Amino acid sequence: MIHSTAIIHPEAKIHPSVSIGAYAYIGKDVIIGENTKIAHHATIEGKTTIGKNNEIFAYAAVGTPPQDLKYDGEETELIIGDGNKIREFTLINTGTIQDKAKTIIGHNNLFMGYVHVAHDCVIGNNCIFANAATLAGHVHVDDGAVVGGMTPIHQFVHIGTLAMVAGASAVSQDVPPYCMVEGNRAKLRGLNLTGLRRHLENKADIDAIKKAYKELFQSGKPIKQTAQELLNSNNIYVHQLANFVLNSKRGIAYDR
Repeated sequence: MIHSTAIIHPEAKIHPSVSIGAYAYIGKDVIIGENTKIAHHATIEGKTTIGKNNEIFAYAAVGTPPQDLKYDGEETELIIGDGNKIREFTLINTGTIQDKAKTIIGHNNLFMGYVHVAHDCVIGNNCIFANAATLAGHVHVDDGAVVGGMTPIHQFVHIGTLAMVAGASAVSQDVPPYCMVEGNRAKLRGLNLTGLRRHLENKADIDAIKKAYKELFQSGKPIKQTAQELLNSNNIYVHQLANFVLNSKRGIAYDR
C-alpha cells in the first residue's frame, strides 16, 4: 500500500489502509484517515489532518505554508474532511494567525487540476471547483457551490449555498445563495434554477426564492430594507437569502 520510494516522516500518523504512491512526501505533523489514496509525487506537509476516503492526485501540494507576507513560520493548520477529490497540481495552504489559523475543507468536494485554496479559506460540502479556480485568503464557500474554471475570487468573498460562478469570471463581491454570477467583474445573472431543481423537491420553495430574488434585485427598492422585510416570510430558503444579504461584508454586484 505504500511505495518503497515514498518519503514519510516517522511521526506522521497514517491509517494502515492508506495507499501512498511513488515519491510522495508526507511530513511530520500529518494525520491521514482510512482508505485515503495519495498518488505518486504528491506532497502533504504542515499540521494537516485529512479524513477518510479522500483521493489526492499526482503533484498536488497540500498543507503548504500560506502565501502571505505576514506569515512568519507560526504553527497553523489545514483540516480536510472525508470523500474529497484533489486533482493534479492543486495547491491548498494552511491558515494564518491573523484569522483563525486554520484552513477548513468539508466533505465530498471536487478540486480539479491547478485549483488554489489559499490561507484561512472555509469550504463546505459537495462543492465543485473547476480547473484553475483560484481562491484568495479568507474566502468562505457554502455547501453545493460551483465555481467555473479560470476564475479568481477576491479575499474575504463569501459564496452562498448552491451558488454558481461562471468560468473565467472575476469575483470581487459576495455571491448570494441560489444565484448565478458571471463576468469581469462578476454580476448577478439570475437564479441557479438547475441547481435548485436538483436539490429542492418542493416547487413552492423554488417559487418563493424566485419571488424573493425579484424583490431584492429587480424591484428597485433598497436592498437592505427589502431583505429585512423578507425576514417576515415563513420560508426557510427566503430567510437564508435575506440573511445573507443583510450580513454581506463586501456587498453584492447586480444591475440596479
